[in-house]
Amino acid sequence: MTLIYYKALAGLLIFVASLVAVIYPIRKHLLSGHSEPLELGEAFASGIFLGVAFFHMLPASISSFQRLWPNTQYPLAELICILGFILLLFLERLSLMTCSNRNHNHVASIPSILTIMLIIHELIEGTALGINTTFTQAFMLFVAIIAHKGSASFALCVTLMRHKIPLKKILAIVIFFSLVTPLGIFLGETLNSLSHLPSGQLLEAIFNAFATGSFFYMSTLHHVQFHKRAAEESHGMLEFLFLVIGLGLMGLIAVWV
Repeated sequence: MTLIYYKALAGLLIFVASLVAVIYPIRKHLLSGHSEPLELGEAFASGIFLGVAFFHMLPASISSFQRLWPNTQYPLAELICILGFILLLFLERLSLMTCSNRNHNHVASIPSILTIMLIIHELIEGTALGINTTFTQAFMLFVAIIAHKGSASFALCVTLMRHKIPLKKILAIVIFFSLVTPLGIFLGETLNSLSHLPSGQLLEAIFNAFATGSFFYMSTLHHVQFHKRAAEESHGMLEFLFLVIGLGLMGLIAVWV
């Protein structure tokens, strides 16, 4: 199987996993929390994202900028990385502000903000998978994405139901959300096809740096924010261990890839 067919299969499986995850809440109209195995899987995925960001994507971005502008000393890749981190931090802080505000107009905007934030997450993840040029890195990213894609889709569906969004609109949003990651894979593969051009190399360098900041945020502050209860329970350290395992695995892969 060639890498491009593998990425197409990965996109299909991610799309299916996202839709399967919302069958239960839509049918039962019940709210439930995450199970411990799911939280451990997400912690492992966070470790993989963190490792991919700093062992693979940021070094690749720095190298690309050095090839494009060898006389530039300014740390452009690091700057774009910080901007990616700040953007998602801003979106999440905006979401928390609306959640704490009791005004109806603000509360009504919570689903929209959550949807936008998750769509940005998934688009970045999909593009990171699509831009990879080795089976090993592509496979590890696929594992990380599918490990938490279902829970993200579930959380989005539950939030929309909690805010009394009509079922038809929920289905439309969830289907679009499920398609975002495969779309990101396509965009990443398109960047690969343009990488022989200076403009394509620049876009790839910018994206790798931006995704590094986004992955760093998602693996640290975002993960802690949505797993506060786990941090206070006995399996909090076990969840941290799974994050370290995922990070260490990507560090080992960096030795050979």
